[in-house]
Amino acid sequence: MYQLQVENMSCGHCVGAVTKAVQAVDPAAQVEIDLAGKTVRIASASALAPLKSAIADAGYPVTSAA
Repeated sequence: MYQLQVENMSCGHCVGAVTKAVQAVDPAAQVEIDLAGKTVRIASASALAPLKSAIADAGYPVTSAA
């Protein structure tokens, strides 16, 4: 399970775009997004780096990860 701080998310479209970016890397990934807290929790067997890159490439900078 990864927990990321992700900027620029503000609406349902953002949730869909981030989820789609993550699932392009790992189609089986489970994604939970908290818009108010700007957090994205990802349950995935994939490495963190490609997930972060996919989110950033979609236009949502990852500012921290745990």
